[in-house]
Amino acid sequence: MTTVYGIRNCDTVKKARAWLDAAGVTYDFNDYKTAGIDAERLRRWVDRLGWEALLNRAGTTFRKLPDADKTGLDADRAIALMLAQPSMVKRPVIERGDVLLVGFKPDAWAERFQAPSGSVE
Repeated sequence: MTTVYGIRNCDTVKKARAWLDAAGVTYDFNDYKTAGIDAERLRRWVDRLGWEALLNRAGTTFRKLPDADKTGLDADRAIALMLAQPSMVKRPVIERGDVLLVGFKPDAWAERFQAPSGSVE
């Protein structure tokens, strides 16, 4: 099963979902704005990918933080920020079995979603 995590109105998430739809990939969608993000799941992501890959430091929410909140970040502080403001999690995050992808990169997605027969699942 494929799960897409993101924010419904995010342009990148819209592009990613359109790509998945066009590829015929079925998925569940978890909207951070309405459902939040589970602390245990976020910790697993950070353990696998590092907090730097998941924290959206380019976004408005992060940029508006006081400087004291943006300096000296480590995994625990980054996780606390992302839990408090889920829009700080980069989008989309895709979970599919052992596959964990962050951001919409069509070339990388095409490789990951290829079925053994050469068709997209």
